[in-house]
Amino acid sequence: MKNKKKSDLDTQTRLLQSACEVFAEKGYRDATIADICERAGANIAAANYYFRDKANLYAEAWRQAFQRSLEIYPADGRVPPGASPEERLRGRIQSILQRIADPQSYEFDIMYKEVVNQTGLLVDVMQESIEPIRRGLFVLMRELLGEKASDLQVQLCQMSIRAQCFDLIIREQRRKKSPEGKKLSKLPFQDMDADLAVLADHILRFSLAGIQEIRCQIENGTIPIPQEGKNISRRMAVPLDQNILWPPKSPISDDENNHFQVWG
Repeated sequence: MKNKKKSDLDTQTRLLQSACEVFAEKGYRDATIADICERAGANIAAANYYFRDKANLYAEAWRQAFQRSLEIYPADGRVPPGASPEERLRGRIQSILQRIADPQSYEFDIMYKEVVNQTGLLVDVMQESIEPIRRGLFVLMRELLGEKASDLQVQLCQMSIRAQCFDLIIREQRRKKSPEGKKLSKLPFQDMDADLAVLADHILRFSLAGIQEIRCQIENGTIPIPQEGKNISRRMAVPLDQNILWPPKSPISDDENNHFQVWG
């Protein structure tokens, strides 16, 4: 019985690992269960038994990739809770960059493919997995901005920090698509693994300068507090990656509007 349970677990694990790789390479629509099973050394019946269908396997593969990434690079960057808010912010920035730069962090490749060719199948699993991290960054931003800052001002600062980190996703995707040996122009870091500390320090300094200036203006009453009206709320609901990095192919439905408010 023990050997059977171990064999079942091994098969399920291989299927998940294979699914992470195939979905990261091809995206949901171009990936097939047959591809995944062949790479996993399993049969289609096993995939159906453990995951029911391709859509459920897609969501579970992303969850597996995300959890693996966080186990290696915790969201707080292993900075203790008692550290200064500036140190804690650097830890979070470092964690995001490490997760993006790790070639085994398939969740970012899957996310990239999902943004380019949306299915809406990851909305629920992403919301469930990412919300605690997003909330933690929100609390930290509130601490840095002060209690007078509006929720929208806090969210905008969160968005600005994430956008700086997400540039690595575009760079890595461009590198993967470029011909072998061809150097990409105007990119300061060709070796993504070597310069994360430098990049994390820069993003921290740049962000803190902006946060400190915004806080000063809020406390002096020289900056208007934006009201979360219908139009602003709608724009904030657009997935971050689409809003900044890629124009949406079609309007975002209400079911999809939290798709990539992520990675804080």
